[in-house]
Amino acid sequence: MSKIEEAKQILKALGLPQKQQNDRSALTLLALCNLKQDDHWSMAKAVSMSVVGSKKNPKYGGILRFIAEHYEKLYAENSRETIRRQTLHQFIQAGIVNHNPENPDLPTNSKDNHYRLSPEALRVIRSFSSANWETEVAHFRQMLGSLQEKYRKRRELRKNRIQLSDGTELAFSPGRHNQLQIAVIEQFTPRFAPGSKLLYACDTADKDLYIDHESLEKLGIAIDQHTKLT
Repeated sequence: MSKIEEAKQILKALGLPQKQQNDRSALTLLALCNLKQDDHWSMAKAVSMSVVGSKKNPKYGGILRFIAEHYEKLYAENSRETIRRQTLHQFIQAGIVNHNPENPDLPTNSKDNHYRLSPEALRVIRSFSSANWETEVAHFRQMLGSLQEKYRKRRELRKNRIQLSDGTELAFSPGRHNQLQIAVIEQFTPRFAPGSKLLYACDTADKDLYIDHESLEKLGIAIDQHTKLT
């Protein structure tokens, strides 16, 4: 069985949906494990990687560069959003990968964004094809709920929270762009635009963080999922 097919088996065992049991996700897992075609799964490592990788910024190796070099599969650079949204996002939700573990306060659009296997997932992956495989998988699946909650709480704790005058609470992800928005809402507005009302606020991780549809429609501004404001 090829390394890619073995990786698909691991993803299935770890509870990934059918849509993530494909070559793209399997190759992404192999890159994050730093495993070449002839390496044994017990040799897997938790290495921090960016999606693309760059010679100009060698701090984090690139998932796409690793795949191209060791599995001769070339993905266009614009495939990075597909990998982020349709592979890495699901890996994070499943407790397999952590986002920015070396610097949790990095903004979403930072050039130093990186991903790394969680310690819990690494332990399971290293046991593939061993006598302990099924036991390790069962243990991972059993603790998955608490694992997801642990990482969710960790992400939530890093958010910057503010409260609007009507009591609505907004939670912004870390990053300079969001710090500027918070400063505008909390400092600029009371001083230079007292009595004004917030109609829209985006977040680097959620472009529709806050929308006052009713007020915007009264102004003749309609916003839907296809509207580009940022």
